[in-house]
Amino acid sequence: MASIRDVVRALAQREGVDAVIVLGRDGLTIDSLTKDSMDPDGLAALVPSVVAACARLGNAAARGDFGMGAVEYAGGLAVVCTLTADTLLAVFVRPNLNVGSLLYELHRHRPAIAALL
Repeated sequence: MASIRDVVRALAQREGVDAVIVLGRDGLTIDSLTKDSMDPDGLAALVPSVVAACARLGNAAARGDFGMGAVEYAGGLAVVCTLTADTLLAVFVRPNLNVGSLLYELHRHRPAIAALL
C-alpha cells in the first residue's frame, strides 16, 4: 500500500517540480521533499495564511470552501490544495512549465491522497 511519503516522492520526481510539502493547517511540515536550498519548514509556515486569504475571497464571492489554487510568480508557480480539514499540500514548480496535468491529477487523486493521512 502506498504511503504519503510515496506520493510526495512521486510528485517531486515530476519534471519541473522544486518542492512538495504536506503540512498541517498550523503551518507545520508533515512530510516534504525539496530541491536546492528551499526551506520546507519556512515555506510550510507561510502556506496557511495564503489559504486563509483564498478562503476569504471564495466566501466573499459565494464560491464555497477553498479547494485548490495556483499562484504565479516570476520564478514559478505555487500550487496549494486542501487534502483534509487539517492538512494541505503545496507543490512549487519552475516557470514556463505546463501545469495542466499536475492540476488535473491533484484534483482527481486528492481524495486518495487524503486517505493516506
